[in-house]
Order: sequence, then structure tokens, then C-alpha cells
Amino acid sequence: MHWVGNGFPVRSVFDYNGLGRELSPFLLLDYAAPYPFPPGNEKRGVGAHPHKGFETVTVAYQGELEHRDSSGGGGKIGAGDVQWMTAGKGIVHEEFHSSEFTKQGGTLQMVQLWVNLRAKDKSAPPGYQTLLKDQIPNVALPQNAGVVRVIAGEYAGHNGPAKTFTPINLWDVNLRAGAVVELPLPDGHTTALLVLSGKVMLGAEREAGEGDLPIFSRAGNGIALKATTDAKLLVMGGEPIAEPVVGQGPFVMNSRAEIQQAFEDYQLGRMGELA
Repeated sequence: MHWVGNGFPVRSVFDYNGLGRELSPFLLLDYAAPYPFPPGNEKRGVGAHPHKGFETVTVAYQGELEHRDSSGGGGKIGAGDVQWMTAGKGIVHEEFHSSEFTKQGGTLQMVQLWVNLRAKDKSAPPGYQTLLKDQIPNVALPQNAGVVRVIAGEYAGHNGPAKTFTPINLWDVNLRAGAVVELPLPDGHTTALLVLSGKVMLGAEREAGEGDLPIFSRAGNGIALKATTDAKLLVMGGEPIAEPVVGQGPFVMNSRAEIQQAFEDYQLGRMGELA
């Protein structure tokens, strides 16, 4: 575990210099496991910083966060809500615990996922989506096995509210102990899941528990799971982007020259500023 700012105690499950190179279009996954914060007055989070060339997706499970960026985007999310920020050609943003959560204290649990953009979309205008819990469909699994929450993509005819550049399925999946499920996902797509709690069997012998990241073959039309306990999962599936990945700090581009240009753009104020 390491701290991002003074508000986010996270474990980097993967990043763009390591496993993220095999998990296109996903670049990085930070997981903040449940962490208790006492009541306080000091702002907790991360101050103004830039991004370029990808999208950040923040899923809140416990706690409350506030976002503000140089595109004019911003909002507050709590348990069950999602922030989807497109950095595109460059953005400056900040993310803090909400003032109310800071004063009251409580448990924070969240995931932040970085999703790559194709070269043609890295120059897209920055954007921001607040996806509230009530906007995200909950779809019952067959045989009372649990529920799929469709943040992005589609499950059983239900579409998630997120607008994405690359075809992506991002689902919260809650399984009941003993449930056996098959989740349909497109052939050829990258598929992985993060176990948030509980345990699941992958095939006859492989078991995954809290904090594990099972990665599946791109061949086939879905994945099969059996819950050995009640389990909560974040399922990620996406169409791979067959382009070079060159990342440094908050920027992910296709070449070293583009990274240098990104730093120059930020230093010259071309990514805007927070009012």
C-alpha cells in the first residue's frame, strides 16, 4: 500500500509499465481497500495535477469524493457512484474527500482504473461524466445467483450509462455463496476481474480471494465462475488497442516525443487551470 496525496491509501494492482502492457485497453488499476479515516478538518486528497492521453474511472464503494477540473467538469460521488473523466488532449484536475465526509470521518473504499485512448482519440476534448448509483442498472443473474451492476457496456440487454471511446464492459458483480455463473464477454477482448471481497473458483482448481486479479484468455465468449463464499467482483473487459504505449507520470501517449510535448503543454498552461 502507498499513499496518493493524503487521502488515498492504495495498492497498485497493475500499471502501464508492467502488467498494464498486457491488459490493453486498461493501463493502471489502483485499489483503496476499506480504510477508516477519523473526523478531521484538513482537506484530504490530491491537489491540482494534469493528465493526458487516457481516461480515469473512479468507482466509489464507501466514502464520498469531490472532483473539479479545468474543463469545467466536477461533482460529488458517494457509495455506488462513478466518476468517468476523459483527459484526452489534456486536463488539470483535483480530487478530495467531500467536506462532509472529512468532518464526519468514515471508511473509504474505491477503485481507480485508467483506460487508454487510441492515438486518434488522444487529442479529444476533455470531458467528465458523473454516473450516479440510480443511473446504473442492476440486473439479476439467472437462478438467483446474484446481481450484475452495468457501469459500462452491456449485460443481458441492459446498457451501462458510461459513454466510452473504446468498447468496454465494466461491471460490479455480486455473487451468492455457491452460485455458478457464466458471464458473456466478447471473443478477442481483454478480460480480468478484481476480487473486492469473498472467494471464487476459476475452473476446477484455481481459487481467487480478496485483492486477487484473475486474468482470462482473450479467446472464448465469456468466463465461468463459482462463488465459494458471498463475493464482490469488479469485472473489466475491453477491446485491445494495438498501438505503442509510452507513459511517464500522469501522461500516456504513443511516443517519447509526445510525452515531452505533454509536459511542455502542461508547463505552458495549455491544459487549462482550475478556477
